[in-house]
Amino acid sequence: MATAAAALIARARRDIQHHFFSEDAVRADRAVAFTPSNAIEGRQFKRMLERGTIRREGADRYWIDVVAYDVDLQQRHRRVRIVLILLVIVLAGALIALEVSGGHTITR
Repeated sequence: MATAAAALIARARRDIQHHFFSEDAVRADRAVAFTPSNAIEGRQFKRMLERGTIRREGADRYWIDVVAYDVDLQQRHRRVRIVLILLVIVLAGALIALEVSGGHTITR
């Protein structure tokens, strides 16, 4: 279930990013309108606004701050990398502990 939710969130982010890049809305003077197509996209859009990845220009026009988007992407990748490294360390520790304790042997 968590994997499906993560996939939906990632797709919403990609769709939002694609909208702005395809419209070349990468500067304030090129801002465009945006309406989220579903609730997940709406939440991601709000998050991107709060993080400064998407900038508001006027009442209903927005643009993507490419530098902020790149920084946000790098931070997300760094967090994932840290989690994966910790997971490898925990699994390695568990395997070592299992081996030291005699392991699980099958005798016939």
